[in-house]
Amino acid sequence: MSVLGIDEVTFGATDLPKCRQFFLDWGLQLVDEQSDQLVFESLNGCRVLVAASDKPGLPAGLEPDPTLREVVWGVQDESDLQTYRSRIESEPGFVQADGRIGCTDPNGLAVRLQVTRKRAVDLECAALNTWGSRKRVDQPSPAYERATPIEVGHVVLFVTDLKSTTDFYIQKLGFVLSDQYPERGSFLRCSPEGGHHDLFLLQPPQSRKGLNHVAFAVRDIHEVFGGGMNMSRLGWETELGPGRHPISSAIFWYFVSPAGGLVEYYTDEDELTASWKPRDITPGPTVFAEWAIKGGIDGNTRRQKQAEAPTGQFMTDRPKS
Repeated sequence: MSVLGIDEVTFGATDLPKCRQFFLDWGLQLVDEQSDQLVFESLNGCRVLVAASDKPGLPAGLEPDPTLREVVWGVQDESDLQTYRSRIESEPGFVQADGRIGCTDPNGLAVRLQVTRKRAVDLECAALNTWGSRKRVDQPSPAYERATPIEVGHVVLFVTDLKSTTDFYIQKLGFVLSDQYPERGSFLRCSPEGGHHDLFLLQPPQSRKGLNHVAFAVRDIHEVFGGGMNMSRLGWETELGPGRHPISSAIFWYFVSPAGGLVEYYTDEDELTASWKPRDITPGPTVFAEWAIKGGIDGNTRRQKQAEAPTGQFMTDRPKS
């Protein structure tokens, strides 16, 4: 028994029309639209809700809107749901309604669990040719004009009490520590076997609560690049990327979101098992990113922002100095 991953996230927002356009451009499908709420889906049915800040019944945020208001985690079946109920029913803010149970985590975030509504998807992804493994033969790698996210893969939160919040997810929800910044951050995965992290809790030097980013998994590195350049062409602001995280090995691209914090395209994270030993890592700029492009790549010129556009000449076709 273990939590399977994120089924749904809810944002509280102040500009629904802008959020509507942003998440459509991001590659999600709009499946329901009301005057006070938008509902989007990824390819596997993971949901992103954007609700008006004054929508009745919306859980409290960790910070002023726009920000994350709720995370719903999926479990395998009703039996698992009842097991988790016994673990969290004494926690603050416990609720049970509409097939969900939930409570408030020690950092103040509304946490819910439900039998997963995500569906399995079979997708063709790029094979990578390395020196020792030549899996792509007589076939070029794909190029994407835009991204179509598969699911919400992880959430990163600022916390004021790292230990109590980390303990909650490990002891109550069965999460597993993957790596940590001692006394500063906890990378947590839902189960012993899975991607590097489903949740990252970060206690910054100037302690505060809030959202850092919500991350969306895509097929491969080419979709990170294609999706990022599409967002750039459409005028959305890059925070950082593309780049590579050395801790999880993931390729990333972060954008500023009108629903709060940042959103990330990512792929190629490490896959871990129960044999993995968590590492104590000292945070630093080269730890966060092995390499990264500040300001992103211009989607039209396909070059770094503010760089000279391509001329169509071969790189060697230039005057000798």
